[in-house]
Amino acid sequence: MLAIYPGSFDPITLGHLDVIERGVKMFEQVVVAVLYNPEKKAVFSVEKRIEQIRWCTQHLPNVEVDSFVGLTVEYAKLRQANVLLRGLRVLSDFEKELQMAHTNKTLWSGIETVFLATNKEYSFLSSSVVKEIARFGGSVTHLVPENVASDLHLYYS
Repeated sequence: MLAIYPGSFDPITLGHLDVIERGVKMFEQVVVAVLYNPEKKAVFSVEKRIEQIRWCTQHLPNVEVDSFVGLTVEYAKLRQANVLLRGLRVLSDFEKELQMAHTNKTLWSGIETVFLATNKEYSFLSSSVVKEIARFGGSVTHLVPENVASDLHLYYS
């Protein structure tokens, strides 16, 4: 079974990587799908985010990295995937993600959402937090893969 793990991943964090590594144990293949959202000002281009994710998931043979524009359910249909993989950190994530799962189900009855609770050491972690720390010169090496930490350091120097 194929699962889609959609997100902006700007940048990918160790929390995201944790969900990917656990997801590949549950599904035959996981597609990490980078959403291009023209409404958001991203630090890294979609191409750079794909490169970063490929680098830090190269040890996982059943992971593919791709990008898409538009509705996640339309991308899932295109890929013939019936499962969306999502990570949950805190209660507010659950409320937002549950609403999104219900909305996706109204758009396509063939889609299911599987939620994975992030490990507690990543419960505070978000891409926004990482960018904030990096912007002010703090170390993010304990929050993101090493290639991403290097890219952030270059971006903010």
